Amino acid sequence: MSTLKKAKGFKKSKPGLYLSIGTSLFGIFGVVKQVQLARRESDKLQLLDAIVSGAAVLTNAAVLVRELRRLDIDDVLADD
Repeated sequence: MSTLKKAKGFKKSKPGLYLSIGTSLFGIFGVVKQVQLARRESDKLQLLDAIVSGAAVLTNAAVLVRELRRLDIDDVLADD
């Protein structure tokens, strides 16, 4: 199996999804820094950008969790 196919398969595996969720949630640190900077500078537009970015990070994590749950359901059905 080629390295590229292995990498694509890893993305849809449990460890791959856990890694994706972790890196997605790690993005929250950047959003928190962005919020702090916007508040310090009283920049409402930057604050709005940080809020939208935070919502995007959380939505991405939620989609990944849903994929992980679907993977678990598929595994249970496969055992029957």
